[in-house]
Amino acid sequence: MDIGVVSRSFPKLSNEEVAALLAERGFRWTELCFSQTDSNYWRYNGRSDLSDLTDKRSQEIVETYCKHGIEVASIGVFTNLLESDEQEMEANLRYFERHMQIAAGTGVPVVATECGFIPGKRGIQADSYEKDFERFKQQLSWLGERAGHYGIKLALEPCVLDVVPSAKRTADLLAQIGSPHIQVLLDPANLIANSSEEEMFQYLAPHLAYFHGKDRKVNDTYGRCVGDGDIDWRKLLNLYHEQAEGVPFILEYVNIDNFCEIRDRVIAFDQTR
Repeated sequence: MDIGVVSRSFPKLSNEEVAALLAERGFRWTELCFSQTDSNYWRYNGRSDLSDLTDKRSQEIVETYCKHGIEVASIGVFTNLLESDEQEMEANLRYFERHMQIAAGTGVPVVATECGFIPGKRGIQADSYEKDFERFKQQLSWLGERAGHYGIKLALEPCVLDVVPSAKRTADLLAQIGSPHIQVLLDPANLIANSSEEEMFQYLAPHLAYFHGKDRKVNDTYGRCVGDGDIDWRKLLNLYHEQAEGVPFILEYVNIDNFCEIRDRVIAFDQTR
């Protein structure tokens, strides 16, 4: 089974060092987040100044991975699409669109995001959920249109902690927007508290862009490495091979000390399913 690793697992390495390491250890894919020592731009749920991340520099970074045989399956953006300040939201959308331009110019097929959240108010708030959901749907619709303009796909990563908290809610959202340019980044750890392994594939298999390989205890807030949570990995990987063979499977929440060990866990689960 081919496996990848998110580039932000190695924040103390340069892009060249990450690419060479992944190639040496037999990995195939990465989700590129511009999080390395020579491209430190990634800000979770926020944004950074991309003014010196030129087209030429972006191309050089992606080519660094390609020359080592590592496919850049996605560029991870993960900015806040629930920002309530209009000027800040506009800046977030333009920041996101710049990543789309980079993806289109470098041949990367997907850009990825979560819903985003307001610090201190993450998740479903009963008194504001309908307004928040409609606002998020509006932003995602606009980004889907821009993705189509650039000839790429936008991948949404739903999560139990956010305003799109289950596989069914995600499928319903995609149906409401109706854009062929919006797909799903399926992180099973993010949905396991609300959706079974079977339900994830039942609702989302037709829409998959790629996977995050991560685990979670059902009542935990934060994720864990594969094998340290409540996901039935043998069942999930069997569904993967039946319904999503070849879709990039990219480890998250690993680091330079354990990424090969966690890869080997996935392979062991896959071999005994």
